[in-house]
Amino acid sequence: LHVPAMKVLLENLESIKRAHEYATKVEEKECWSELAKAQLAAGSIKNAIDSYIRADDETKRDDVIAAAKNSDSYEDLVKYLKMVRSKVMEASVDTELAYSYAKIGELGQLEEFIVATPGINLQSVGDRCFDEGIFEASKIIFSSLSNWGRLASTLVKLKQYQAAVEAARKANSSKTWKEVCFACVEQEEYRLAQLCGLSIIVNADDLEDVSEFYQGRGKHEELISLMEAGLGLERSHMGIFTELGILYAKYKLDKLMEHLKLFSNKINIPKLIRTCETEKHWKPLAWLYCAYDEHDNAANVMMNHSDVAWEHTTFKDVAVKVSNADLFYRMLDFYYSEHPTLLVDLLSVLSSRIDHTRVVDLFRKKGELPLIKSYLVSVQTSNLSAVNEALNAILIEEADFEGLRESIETYDAYDAIGLAKQLEGHELLEFRRISCLVYKKLKKYSASIKLSLEMGQTKDAMATVAVSGQPELAEELLQKFVDTEAKEAFAALLFTCFDLLKPDLVMEKAWRAGWSDASMPYMIATVRDLTSKVDTLMDERKERKAKEAKEGEDSQNANQGLVYAQQMLPPATGYSQSGYGQGNGMGGYQ
Repeated sequence: LHVPAMKVLLENLESIKRAHEYATKVEEKECWSELAKAQLAAGSIKNAIDSYIRADDETKRDDVIAAAKNSDSYEDLVKYLKMVRSKVMEASVDTELAYSYAKIGELGQLEEFIVATPGINLQSVGDRCFDEGIFEASKIIFSSLSNWGRLASTLVKLKQYQAAVEAARKANSSKTWKEVCFACVEQEEYRLAQLCGLSIIVNADDLEDVSEFYQGRGKHEELISLMEAGLGLERSHMGIFTELGILYAKYKLDKLMEHLKLFSNKINIPKLIRTCETEKHWKPLAWLYCAYDEHDNAANVMMNHSDVAWEHTTFKDVAVKVSNADLFYRMLDFYYSEHPTLLVDLLSVLSSRIDHTRVVDLFRKKGELPLIKSYLVSVQTSNLSAVNEALNAILIEEADFEGLRESIETYDAYDAIGLAKQLEGHELLEFRRISCLVYKKLKKYSASIKLSLEMGQTKDAMATVAVSGQPELAEELLQKFVDTEAKEAFAALLFTCFDLLKPDLVMEKAWRAGWSDASMPYMIATVRDLTSKVDTLMDERKERKAKEAKEGEDSQNANQGLVYAQQMLPPATGYSQSGYGQGNGMGGYQ
């Protein structure tokens, strides 16, 4: 009857106090169980748990656990769960007890309990503890589970960074390595952060995350140290070398060029090109374009930013590899404007690839042809009219008649008529003589002779007549000398044009002018020449007759030999025109 009485007290009288006194008085488990239900329903968790323990009742354990959690009564819950474990063995009960130990900070009991109880859902308990910030308990749980990733996270929360690095090494997960690394960076544990970072950056997909994290917090020096250390790793890859180059471009420009030259075959050149363009590092940018075989871009960078990017030797090496022909002439214009003393050196390098006529036109418009004289001399072997005319103009301007004479005698592609007319009125005699030479090369002998005589250059006039091979010109000049009483010139012409003058004409003019003495050497030479010719003809005639006589004798001997041979032949017997066997006894033997 005690249980109905307890129900009356609780349900009808609604007096938990009197019900507690009654339960204490009767000390029956059923009464305590009824009282515990009422206390639990009333929210008196501690008293309800005490009553359930005295009732030794585990049937309402789910309700008790839920109520204890809500009221944070984990110390009382531990007592209750111990009682429950004595009656039932369930993993859920063990799990809740382990969690309760963690909540009340009984880490020693928790550790012992974990070791002694195999059925606990430790992962669940550890996650709950971690989420609720009970990190010491999480550490114990994850250590027992060998869950190195979660343990590393827990140790980070506990600021035990050295231990966290060790746990991360065991976990060997990119996610864990990054978590520990970033935490170490935040706490300025740069040595430990580098240890973690080296395990991260060997994965190209994670490298950018590390770089962004460091840079986002202004840790440029530490990031550069990390990347430099990564260069020596066995698993180092292009991303590390490239990222370090980018960092040098942003924060340590003095190291960039050395890095590029050392590791040009290990970097992502297009990526570094974009970085250098953004950072406006023109010299490294030009070098990268060269390494990437984009020589046109390299040349443009050097010209556009010549104050920092241009260097003559390097520029020459790039210039010969440029593919855009128009860029050649922009280079020449650039050198003309900024480095005129080195212009010819550049032209000598480009001479095999540029249009010489276009170069001449370019500098003629600028009025600076003398600036490229040595270049014109070097390419004159191509015998282009534009080059020859430009160089001839320079030589005329410099009054270098010897150079001009050599030029026109060696190379014939130029406006000869224009040059001859230009030089006719030149103030210097030697240039007017060159005009005569040009007329002579053009076979305009009359004009050349006339100009030579006007200058008093009778020797040149005689040489021109001799070259012409025209007797009428020789006769005209001879008469000219007679008219002008140039006796010495008259005598000289006789030998200069010996083959072009007729002896009778010479004798007549010499006799009329009273210069027989001047013509006598010519006449002697003429007689000597005629005599030599007659002697030669006579010798040839004798040789021809001797040859004919010998040929006749040989022919006669040959005929006699033929007659003798015919006489020595035997007579023909038994042969007829119809064939063999008639009258020769060959028809058969009897």
